Amino acid sequence: MTYDLLVGDRSYSSWSLRGWLLFAKFNVDVTVHDTRFYIPQFQEDLKPFTPARTVPVMRLPEGGVVMDSLGMAETLAERHPDKGYWPENTEARALARGMVAEMHSGYGALRSACPMNLRQSFIDFPVSEEVSADLARIEQLWAAARNLATDGPWLFGQYSIADAFFAPVAARMAGYGLPIGEASKPYVVETISDPVFLEWRRRGLQDAPQSNYDLPYAAGKWPGPD
Repeated sequence: MTYDLLVGDRSYSSWSLRGWLLFAKFNVDVTVHDTRFYIPQFQEDLKPFTPARTVPVMRLPEGGVVMDSLGMAETLAERHPDKGYWPENTEARALARGMVAEMHSGYGALRSACPMNLRQSFIDFPVSEEVSADLARIEQLWAAARNLATDGPWLFGQYSIADAFFAPVAARMAGYGLPIGEASKPYVVETISDPVFLEWRRRGLQDAPQSNYDLPYAAGKWPGPD
């Protein structure tokens, strides 16, 4: 028996991406079920995962349902302590938990202005002061993580829950051409070039686009690998 995971539109659902990465990047077996937003079938697809009302949501092999990506992350880390979900170093692990919690509840300006869209980029996107403030805070945290990092290209060296949670942020930075410092750019490139991320994006491109995510800005080619 394996886990079951329900995810939404892969090109647009940032939380679904996070939930899927918690399995795919840590080699935990899962059966993935897909649904789409803004269609009547969405509620039907959720019914086997009651009482969840949104995605991602997972069902444990023994039958329990875990809602919300943060709940999923902590549950998987608890059930698979050998997978390295959190950094081993105590100080790094404390910072990683705080960063994930802040990502889970914060950065409302960035989320609202820049919905994740893995199908295209946007040219000359206007960056508000509020979005700039979110970006500055994120870069501050990334720098703090890298100061504690072991060998490896990710926030704390080796891939952790923090990277899964900030992957959609890196995608937003790339897709909207957001102004970030030189120190942050290699991490963004690493994220959107990662083979597992590319697998997710390829699957999303097989679905029809959702007009709900259209924005009134000139569109360009996605900046990552084809």
